[in-house]
Amino acid sequence: MGLLDGMLGNASKIDAHKIQAEFAQILAPGERVEHAYQLIRDYFVFTDKRLVLVDKQGITGSKVAYHSLPYKSITHFSIETAGTFDLDAELKIWVSGTAAPFQRQFNKKLSIYEVQAVLASYVLQ
Repeated sequence: MGLLDGMLGNASKIDAHKIQAEFAQILAPGERVEHAYQLIRDYFVFTDKRLVLVDKQGITGSKVAYHSLPYKSITHFSIETAGTFDLDAELKIWVSGTAAPFQRQFNKKLSIYEVQAVLASYVLQ
């Protein structure tokens, strides 16, 4: 992902093996990272057991919030594709017990359909 893409808030796919090593302290024993996407400094990571949303905070990004969402707690999700004038696509994920969805935006470099298919493969099991 280029610096300009990061500044514009566009998501990109990142290597799952890299994230596996970086998240060693976060993952349960035997848990595997299978897909990962980056949005500026933040990540959302699909493991074989859950979705982890990573929110790096502050100027340096040294403070990090990890939101762990077991796939069974995801009640529904939606995608909004990019249009002619609105160039970003959007993924929304609702979790039981919360009114507002988690939202992430994607540019056309990363297929929103790919991410939705990954999410669906875990949630709809």
